[in-house]
Amino acid sequence: MKVLYAIQGTGNGHLSRATEIIPILKKKNIDLDILVSGTQADIQIPHKIKYQLKGCSFIFGKKGGVDLWRTYLKTNTVRLQKEIKRIPVDDYDLVINDFEPVSAWACKLKGKDCVSFSHQAAVLSSFAPKPKKNDLLGKMILTKYAPTTKQYGLHFKAYTDAMFTPIVRKEIRNTPVTQGDHYTVYLPSYSDKKIIKMLSQIKNVHWDVFSKHTDTHFSSENVFIRKINNAAFIHSMSNCRGILCGAGFETPAEVLHMGKKLMVIPMKGQYEQQCNAAALKEMGVPVIKSLKLKHLNTLKEWVDTNHTIAVDYPDITEQIIDRILAEVSINQRAATV
Repeated sequence: MKVLYAIQGTGNGHLSRATEIIPILKKKNIDLDILVSGTQADIQIPHKIKYQLKGCSFIFGKKGGVDLWRTYLKTNTVRLQKEIKRIPVDDYDLVINDFEPVSAWACKLKGKDCVSFSHQAAVLSSFAPKPKKNDLLGKMILTKYAPTTKQYGLHFKAYTDAMFTPIVRKEIRNTPVTQGDHYTVYLPSYSDKKIIKMLSQIKNVHWDVFSKHTDTHFSSENVFIRKINNAAFIHSMSNCRGILCGAGFETPAEVLHMGKKLMVIPMKGQYEQQCNAAALKEMGVPVIKSLKLKHLNTLKEWVDTNHTIAVDYPDITEQIIDRILAEVSINQRAATV
């Protein structure tokens, strides 16, 4: 079986998950090629990438959301159409897609099956929690961005039989967890200035902030700003008292797995994060809408508590991959009968 594994390169979560999935795929009796599209990741995967594309990336802003204007400017539609047309998806028996638009649309235009194995597949399920405020545009973007024909989802809970608990990378599973005095912060859609203005109001706390907007380390009062580094981030998380971060998927899942207390701030105008926040809130995780001073007391209350959420995220990645490959093989044999 010849397989194309296509990965979204916006943000770090998809690539972090891929570092666990690719070695398992390589163990199977398949011929594997890897495609990555996007320009907003801070990590690299240690595997040969056959197709490295610009794709269609969401650009993080500095005010709590996606910078739509910069995203628009970065999206060259002529180039994107050329990328979609030149990916030879017909050469593959199976396309596994982690919210990657180029291969998804190449499959759709050629009438080829495309299997989604992603968090977004779970978010779109009617069984997954949704925010009270309906976002028709956000839901449409999430639905149309990388269309697929079969979905296997990952979420904070397994809400259906085709949905699974998070893939926690071995780096996290193998890291000793201790209780320190600092708080780890990762809010890539906010500027350093905005983060400092808010967090410096809480004087009795040391804030360890990982920023997408700096190339140097610096301190301002009790807030330490540092550029993103995977090893440093894992060390900070594993030794902190709690984590304040966006309502993405991988980081909150890793925090919950570590047994750390968590507070999230969903990105504005990002439907997926609003859905994640709804799911986390349902589990008992505190959520604030923005990094504004009107939420300062809620943040202080969270700092003063020791409330954590108990979860069980077993390492079942290989079982999921085996199920996907088995079900695809059965369907392909049935189609030829």
